[in-house]
Amino acid sequence: MIPFVVVPAHDEATTVGDVVRRARIHAPVIVVDDGSTDGTAEAAVAAGADVRRHARRLGKAQALRTGVVAARARGATHVVTLDADGQHDPDDVSALLAATAPRTLVVGARRTGDGALPAGRAEAIVVAGFFVNWASGLRLADTQSGFRVYPVAIFDEVPARRGGFVFETEVLLAAAARGWLVREVPVRSLPRVAARSRFRPVADGLAIGAYLAGRSLARGAAEAGAAVGTVFETFTDGDRRRERLAAMLDGAAPYVGTIAWGAMVGAEAARRAGARLAWWWRHPRPRRALVAAAGALGLPGVVPLLVLAAISGRRVPGARALVAALYAQERLDARVGAPVPVSVKPLRRSA
Repeated sequence: MIPFVVVPAHDEATTVGDVVRRARIHAPVIVVDDGSTDGTAEAAVAAGADVRRHARRLGKAQALRTGVVAARARGATHVVTLDADGQHDPDDVSALLAATAPRTLVVGARRTGDGALPAGRAEAIVVAGFFVNWASGLRLADTQSGFRVYPVAIFDEVPARRGGFVFETEVLLAAAARGWLVREVPVRSLPRVAARSRFRPVADGLAIGAYLAGRSLARGAAEAGAAVGTVFETFTDGDRRRERLAAMLDGAAPYVGTIAWGAMVGAEAARRAGARLAWWWRHPRPRRALVAAAGALGLPGVVPLLVLAAISGRRVPGARALVAALYAQERLDARVGAPVPVSVKPLRRSA
Protein backbone atom coordinates (compact mmCIF):
# COMPACT_ATOMS: atom_id res chain seq x y z
CA MET A 1 0.00 0.00 0.00
CA ILE A 2 1.28 3.45 -0.97
CA PRO A 3 -0.82 6.10 0.80
CA PHE A 4 -0.93 9.84 0.17
CA VAL A 5 -2.83 12.44 2.16
CA VAL A 6 -4.92 14.91 0.15
CA VAL A 7 -6.01 18.12 1.85
CA PRO A 8 -8.46 20.43 0.02
CA ALA A 9 -8.04 23.97 1.34
CA HIS A 10 -9.62 27.38 0.80
CA ASP A 11 -8.37 30.30 2.91
CA GLU A 12 -7.01 28.09 5.71
CA ALA A 13 -3.61 29.75 6.19
CA THR A 14 -3.94 29.71 9.99
CA THR A 15 -4.51 25.95 10.26
CA VAL A 16 -3.19 24.19 7.17
CA GLY A 17 0.45 24.23 8.27
CA ASP A 18 -0.20 22.32 11.48
CA VAL A 19 -2.43 19.85 9.63
CA VAL A 20 0.30 19.20 7.06
CA ARG A 21 3.09 18.78 9.61
CA ARG A 22 1.11 16.24 11.63
CA ALA A 23 -0.20 14.36 8.59
CA ARG A 24 3.27 14.02 7.06
CA ILE A 25 4.20 11.69 9.91
CA HIS A 26 1.96 9.10 8.24
CA ALA A 27 2.27 9.78 4.48
CA PRO A 28 3.27 12.42 1.92
CA VAL A 29 0.80 15.28 1.77
CA ILE A 30 -0.73 17.01 -1.24
CA VAL A 31 -2.60 20.24 -0.52
CA VAL A 32 -4.98 21.54 -3.18
CA ASP A 33 -5.27 25.29 -2.74
CA ASP A 34 -8.74 26.02 -4.07
CA GLY A 35 -8.42 29.68 -5.05
CA SER A 36 -7.24 30.97 -1.66
CA THR A 37 -6.29 34.61 -1.16
CA ASP A 38 -4.78 34.46 2.33
CA GLY A 39 -1.45 32.65 1.88
CA THR A 40 -2.76 29.10 2.29
CA ALA A 41 -0.44 27.75 -0.41
CA GLU A 42 2.64 29.38 1.12
CA ALA A 43 1.81 28.01 4.57
CA ALA A 44 1.33 24.51 3.14
CA VAL A 45 4.61 24.62 1.22
CA ALA A 46 6.46 25.81 4.33
CA ALA A 47 5.05 22.82 6.25
CA GLY A 48 6.33 20.39 3.60
CA ALA A 49 3.32 19.75 1.38
CA ASP A 50 3.22 19.33 -2.37
CA VAL A 51 0.80 22.10 -3.36
CA ARG A 52 -1.49 22.19 -6.39
CA ARG A 53 -3.36 25.41 -7.01
CA HIS A 54 -6.66 26.38 -8.59
CA ALA A 55 -6.60 29.90 -10.02
CA ARG A 56 -10.14 30.38 -8.73
CA ARG A 57 -12.37 28.58 -6.30
CA LEU A 58 -13.85 25.45 -7.89
CA GLY A 59 -15.28 23.78 -4.78
CA LYS A 60 -14.39 20.85 -2.59
CA ALA A 61 -15.30 18.16 -5.13
CA GLN A 62 -12.95 19.50 -7.77
CA ALA A 63 -10.20 20.02 -5.19
CA LEU A 64 -10.50 16.35 -4.21
CA ARG A 65 -10.41 15.27 -7.84
CA THR A 66 -7.28 17.34 -8.44
CA GLY A 67 -5.65 15.82 -5.37
CA VAL A 68 -6.51 12.26 -6.38
CA VAL A 69 -5.06 12.79 -9.86
CA ALA A 70 -1.86 14.25 -8.36
CA ALA A 71 -1.54 11.38 -5.87
CA ARG A 72 -2.11 8.78 -8.59
CA ALA A 73 0.62 10.40 -10.71
CA ARG A 74 3.02 9.93 -7.81
CA GLY A 75 2.20 6.22 -7.47
CA ALA A 76 -0.44 6.30 -4.72
CA THR A 77 -2.63 3.24 -4.22
CA HIS A 78 -4.69 4.87 -1.46
CA VAL A 79 -5.67 8.46 -0.73
CA VAL A 80 -6.46 9.77 2.75
CA THR A 81 -8.65 12.87 2.63
CA LEU A 82 -8.94 15.27 5.54
CA ASP A 83 -9.96 18.87 5.96
CA ALA A 84 -7.54 21.77 6.30
CA ASP A 85 -9.43 23.57 9.08
CA GLY A 86 -8.11 21.40 11.92
CA GLN A 87 -11.37 19.64 12.79
CA HIS A 88 -9.86 16.25 11.86
CA ASP A 89 -7.05 14.94 14.03
CA PRO A 90 -4.14 13.85 11.77
CA ASP A 91 -3.05 11.46 14.51
CA ASP A 92 -6.03 9.28 13.49
CA VAL A 93 -4.63 8.73 9.98
CA SER A 94 -2.78 5.62 11.14
CA ALA A 95 -6.01 4.06 12.49
CA LEU A 96 -7.79 4.62 9.18
CA LEU A 97 -4.90 3.18 7.18
CA ALA A 98 -4.81 0.13 9.44
CA ALA A 99 -8.45 -0.58 8.54
CA THR A 100 -7.87 -0.77 4.79
CA ALA A 101 -8.76 -3.98 2.96
CA PRO A 102 -9.43 -5.01 -0.65
CA ARG A 103 -12.35 -3.15 -2.22
CA THR A 104 -12.96 -1.24 0.97
CA LEU A 105 -13.66 2.44 1.57
CA VAL A 106 -12.75 3.52 5.11
CA VAL A 107 -14.67 6.35 6.79
CA GLY A 108 -13.63 8.16 9.95
CA ALA A 109 -16.77 8.35 12.09
CA ARG A 110 -16.96 11.40 14.32
CA ARG A 111 -18.66 11.30 17.69
CA THR A 112 -21.64 13.59 17.17
CA GLY A 113 -22.52 14.02 20.82
CA ASP A 114 -19.28 15.48 22.18
CA GLY A 115 -20.08 19.14 21.37
CA ALA A 116 -17.15 19.63 18.97
CA LEU A 117 -19.40 20.06 15.92
CA PRO A 118 -21.17 23.37 15.20
CA ALA A 119 -24.75 23.84 16.36
CA GLY A 120 -27.18 21.83 14.25
CA ARG A 121 -24.41 19.98 12.42
CA ALA A 122 -24.51 16.84 14.58
CA GLU A 123 -28.27 16.55 14.07
CA ALA A 124 -27.92 17.15 10.33
CA ILE A 125 -25.36 14.32 10.16
CA VAL A 126 -27.87 11.99 11.81
CA VAL A 127 -30.64 12.99 9.38
CA ALA A 128 -28.41 12.65 6.31
CA GLY A 129 -27.08 9.32 7.57
CA PHE A 130 -30.61 8.01 8.02
CA PHE A 131 -31.44 8.56 4.36
CA VAL A 132 -28.02 7.41 3.09
CA ASN A 133 -28.41 4.18 5.01
CA TRP A 134 -32.00 3.73 3.82
CA ALA A 135 -31.04 4.30 0.18
CA SER A 136 -27.92 2.12 0.27
CA GLY A 137 -28.62 -0.58 2.83
CA LEU A 138 -25.50 0.47 4.76
CA ARG A 139 -25.35 0.99 8.51
CA LEU A 140 -23.01 3.94 9.05
CA ALA A 141 -22.90 6.40 11.92
CA ASP A 142 -21.27 9.29 10.02
CA THR A 143 -21.96 9.30 6.30
CA GLN A 144 -20.90 12.94 5.96
CA SER A 145 -17.34 12.61 7.25
CA GLY A 146 -14.69 13.84 4.84
CA PHE A 147 -11.96 12.00 6.76
CA ARG A 148 -11.64 8.88 4.59
CA VAL A 149 -9.31 6.43 2.90
CA TYR A 150 -10.14 5.86 -0.76
CA PRO A 151 -8.42 3.14 -2.78
CA VAL A 152 -7.38 5.02 -5.91
CA ALA A 153 -8.94 2.24 -7.99
CA ILE A 154 -12.39 3.18 -6.71
CA PHE A 155 -12.43 6.22 -8.98
CA ASP A 156 -11.96 4.00 -12.03
CA GLU A 157 -15.17 2.16 -11.21
CA VAL A 158 -17.36 4.62 -9.34
CA PRO A 159 -18.71 7.68 -11.15
CA ALA A 160 -18.44 10.91 -9.17
CA ARG A 161 -19.96 13.73 -11.16
CA ARG A 162 -21.48 15.89 -8.43
CA GLY A 163 -19.88 19.04 -7.14
CA GLY A 164 -19.33 20.58 -3.71
CA PHE A 165 -20.02 18.50 -0.63
CA VAL A 166 -22.38 16.18 -2.54
CA PHE A 167 -19.33 14.47 -4.06
CA GLU A 168 -18.56 12.46 -0.93
CA THR A 169 -22.16 11.28 -0.53
CA GLU A 170 -22.32 10.32 -4.20
CA VAL A 171 -19.12 8.26 -3.99
CA LEU A 172 -20.37 6.48 -0.87
CA LEU A 173 -23.69 5.45 -2.41
CA ALA A 174 -22.20 4.54 -5.78
CA ALA A 175 -19.47 2.42 -4.16
CA ALA A 176 -22.00 0.53 -2.04
CA ALA A 177 -24.18 -0.09 -5.10
CA ARG A 178 -21.20 -1.66 -6.88
CA GLY A 179 -20.32 -4.00 -4.06
CA TRP A 180 -17.53 -2.05 -2.38
CA LEU A 181 -17.33 -2.51 1.37
CA VAL A 182 -17.53 0.48 3.67
CA ARG A 183 -15.80 0.29 7.04
CA GLU A 184 -16.03 2.89 9.81
CA VAL A 185 -13.29 3.77 12.27
CA PRO A 186 -14.04 6.04 15.28
CA VAL A 187 -12.10 9.34 15.07
CA ARG A 188 -11.91 12.48 17.15
CA SER A 189 -13.61 15.66 16.06
CA LEU A 190 -11.63 18.67 17.24
CA PRO A 191 -13.11 22.13 17.91
CA ARG A 192 -12.60 24.35 14.90
CA VAL A 193 -9.77 26.87 15.01
CA ALA A 194 -10.99 28.72 11.91
CA ALA A 195 -13.76 31.26 12.24
CA ARG A 196 -16.38 29.21 10.39
CA SER A 197 -16.90 26.00 8.50
CA ARG A 198 -16.69 25.97 4.70
CA PHE A 199 -19.88 23.91 4.78
CA ARG A 200 -22.83 26.18 4.01
CA PRO A 201 -25.80 24.79 5.92
CA VAL A 202 -28.43 26.15 3.54
CA ALA A 203 -26.82 25.85 0.09
CA ASP A 204 -24.73 22.72 0.71
CA GLY A 205 -27.33 21.15 2.97
CA LEU A 206 -30.05 21.59 0.36
CA ALA A 207 -27.77 20.21 -2.38
CA ILE A 208 -27.09 17.07 -0.35
CA GLY A 209 -30.76 16.85 0.58
CA ALA A 210 -31.87 17.08 -3.05
CA TYR A 211 -29.45 14.33 -4.05
CA LEU A 212 -30.57 12.09 -1.20
CA ALA A 213 -34.21 12.76 -2.03
CA GLY A 214 -33.63 11.38 -5.50
CA ARG A 215 -31.83 8.31 -4.21
CA SER A 216 -34.49 7.73 -1.53
CA LEU A 217 -37.29 7.98 -4.09
CA ALA A 218 -35.45 5.43 -6.22
CA ARG A 219 -35.23 3.10 -3.23
CA GLY A 220 -38.91 3.66 -2.47
CA ALA A 221 -39.83 2.82 -6.05
CA ALA A 222 -37.77 -0.36 -5.78
CA GLU A 223 -39.64 -1.35 -2.62
CA ALA A 224 -43.00 -0.68 -4.28
CA GLY A 225 -41.86 -2.76 -7.24
CA ALA A 226 -40.89 -5.56 -4.86
CA ALA A 227 -44.39 -5.55 -3.38
CA VAL A 228 -46.02 -5.74 -6.82
CA GLY A 229 -43.55 -8.38 -7.93
CA THR A 230 -44.30 -10.46 -4.86
CA VAL A 231 -47.96 -10.62 -5.82
CA PHE A 232 -47.39 -11.27 -9.52
CA GLU A 233 -44.77 -13.91 -8.79
CA THR A 234 -47.68 -16.11 -7.83
CA PHE A 235 -48.73 -16.09 -11.48
CA THR A 236 -45.53 -15.49 -13.47
CA ASP A 237 -42.81 -17.71 -11.96
CA GLY A 238 -42.31 -20.18 -14.82
CA ASP A 239 -40.66 -22.91 -12.73
CA ARG A 240 -43.52 -23.12 -10.25
CA ARG A 241 -46.45 -21.90 -12.30
CA ARG A 242 -47.73 -25.35 -13.20
CA GLU A 243 -47.53 -26.48 -9.60
CA ARG A 244 -49.55 -23.49 -8.41
CA LEU A 245 -52.06 -23.87 -11.22
CA ALA A 246 -52.57 -27.52 -10.33
CA ALA A 247 -53.10 -26.58 -6.69
CA MET A 248 -55.64 -23.91 -7.63
CA LEU A 249 -57.52 -26.33 -9.87
CA ASP A 250 -57.44 -28.92 -7.12
CA GLY A 251 -58.87 -26.41 -4.68
CA ALA A 252 -61.72 -25.63 -7.05
CA ALA A 253 -62.23 -29.28 -8.10
CA PRO A 254 -65.31 -29.80 -5.92
CA TYR A 255 -67.07 -27.15 -8.00
CA VAL A 256 -66.33 -28.68 -11.44
CA GLY A 257 -69.46 -28.72 -13.57
CA THR A 258 -71.10 -25.95 -11.58
CA ILE A 259 -71.48 -22.26 -12.38
CA ALA A 260 -69.21 -21.46 -9.43
CA TRP A 261 -66.13 -23.27 -10.80
CA GLY A 262 -64.58 -20.25 -12.59
CA ALA A 263 -65.24 -17.99 -9.63
CA MET A 264 -63.62 -20.47 -7.25
CA VAL A 265 -60.50 -20.73 -9.42
CA GLY A 266 -60.24 -16.93 -9.30
CA ALA A 267 -60.84 -16.89 -5.56
CA GLU A 268 -58.11 -19.49 -5.03
CA ALA A 269 -55.69 -17.44 -7.14
CA ALA A 270 -56.55 -14.26 -5.25
CA ARG A 271 -56.10 -16.02 -1.92
CA ARG A 272 -52.67 -17.27 -2.91
CA ALA A 273 -51.63 -13.78 -4.05
CA GLY A 274 -52.91 -12.37 -0.75
CA ALA A 275 -50.96 -14.95 1.23
CA ARG A 276 -47.82 -14.07 -0.69
CA LEU A 277 -48.34 -10.36 -0.02
CA ALA A 278 -48.98 -11.08 3.67
CA TRP A 279 -45.66 -12.91 3.81
CA TRP A 280 -43.92 -9.90 2.26
CA TRP A 281 -45.63 -7.55 4.70
CA ARG A 282 -44.19 -9.50 7.64
CA HIS A 283 -40.71 -9.10 6.16
CA PRO A 284 -38.47 -6.30 7.58
CA ARG A 285 -38.28 -4.56 4.19
CA PRO A 286 -41.73 -2.92 4.28
CA ARG A 287 -41.18 -2.00 7.93
CA ARG A 288 -38.06 -0.11 6.93
CA ALA A 289 -39.92 1.55 4.08
CA LEU A 290 -42.59 2.82 6.45
CA VAL A 291 -39.92 4.17 8.81
CA ALA A 292 -38.24 5.98 5.89
CA ALA A 293 -41.60 7.41 4.79
CA ALA A 294 -42.23 8.72 8.30
CA GLY A 295 -38.78 10.32 8.28
CA ALA A 296 -39.50 12.01 4.94
CA LEU A 297 -42.79 13.38 6.24
CA GLY A 298 -40.98 14.82 9.26
CA LEU A 299 -38.47 16.82 7.21
CA PRO A 300 -40.61 19.99 6.85
CA GLY A 301 -40.59 20.31 10.63
CA VAL A 302 -36.99 19.28 11.25
CA VAL A 303 -35.08 21.09 8.49
CA PRO A 304 -36.07 24.64 9.58
CA LEU A 305 -34.87 23.88 13.12
CA LEU A 306 -31.49 22.69 11.88
CA VAL A 307 -31.10 25.70 9.55
CA LEU A 308 -32.01 28.04 12.42
CA ALA A 309 -29.39 26.39 14.64
CA ALA A 310 -26.73 26.66 11.93
CA ILE A 311 -27.46 30.33 11.20
CA SER A 312 -27.76 31.42 14.83
CA GLY A 313 -24.92 29.25 16.13
CA ARG A 314 -27.17 28.13 18.98
CA ARG A 315 -28.72 24.77 19.61
CA VAL A 316 -32.50 24.82 19.20
CA PRO A 317 -34.39 23.29 22.14
CA GLY A 318 -36.10 20.07 21.18
CA ALA A 319 -34.29 19.64 17.86
CA ARG A 320 -32.03 16.85 19.06
CA ALA A 321 -34.90 14.93 20.66
CA LEU A 322 -36.99 15.25 17.48
CA VAL A 323 -34.12 14.04 15.31
CA ALA A 324 -33.51 11.08 17.62
CA ALA A 325 -37.20 10.17 17.54
CA LEU A 326 -37.48 10.19 13.74
CA TYR A 327 -34.02 9.42 12.39
CA ALA A 328 -32.22 7.12 14.82
CA GLN A 329 -30.50 4.30 12.96
CA GLU A 330 -32.15 1.83 15.31
CA ARG A 331 -35.48 2.59 13.65
CA LEU A 332 -34.15 1.31 10.34
CA ASP A 333 -32.58 -1.67 12.07
CA ALA A 334 -35.81 -2.75 13.76
CA ARG A 335 -36.83 -6.25 12.83
CA VAL A 336 -40.46 -6.31 13.91
CA GLY A 337 -41.77 -9.70 12.90
CA ALA A 338 -39.88 -12.33 10.94
CA PRO A 339 -40.35 -13.60 7.42
CA VAL A 340 -43.10 -16.21 7.51
CA PRO A 341 -43.13 -19.06 4.97
CA VAL A 342 -46.13 -19.17 2.69
CA SER A 343 -48.37 -22.12 3.38
CA VAL A 344 -51.71 -22.04 1.58
CA LYS A 345 -54.31 -24.75 2.01
CA PRO A 346 -56.69 -25.15 -0.93
CA LEU A 347 -60.28 -24.11 -0.54
CA ARG A 348 -62.73 -26.92 0.08
CA ARG A 349 -66.49 -26.79 -0.22
CA SER A 350 -68.10 -27.52 3.08
CA ALA A 351 -70.31 -30.59 3.30
